[in-house]
Amino acid sequence: MSVHTAHVRWTRGEAVFTDGKYSRVHEVRFDGGASVAGSPAPSVVRPPMSSAEAVDPEEMFVASVSMCHMLFFLDFARRAGFVVDSYDDAAEGALGKDDRGRMAMTKVVLRPAIVWSGEKRPTAADIDDLHHKAHEACFIANSLRTDVIVEARS
Repeated sequence: MSVHTAHVRWTRGEAVFTDGKYSRVHEVRFDGGASVAGSPAPSVVRPPMSSAEAVDPEEMFVASVSMCHMLFFLDFARRAGFVVDSYDDAAEGALGKDDRGRMAMTKVVLRPAIVWSGEKRPTAADIDDLHHKAHEACFIANSLRTDVIVEARS
């Protein structure tokens, strides 16, 4: 077992809290030192109480699924003897009501475009198999009730 951390910090500043007009922008720091501005999505909380420039939880969720899938995909491709030059995923998540009537991320669609090189090139069936193995192995996908769909772009 391993432990993974994130530190989320928000401060009120000078705003009146009880009127609901306070900024929801906050900082998210990770154990390796990376830090990003966080905010609710502007579609959930209107600016100026949110920030379109910051990362919202739904975007982090989608990125987490995409990153996990990519990391396993790269490892399985390497093990199969293929050389990947680049992996570019235009991932998208859908927020909606789940089967319990609660708001949830109900679908994540991964759209990876992969550039290959080397002597051994994968067939379409090989690529499908690599995506299947990556999805089955992904810790994040294994933790979700959300449908995760892979629509390979290459």
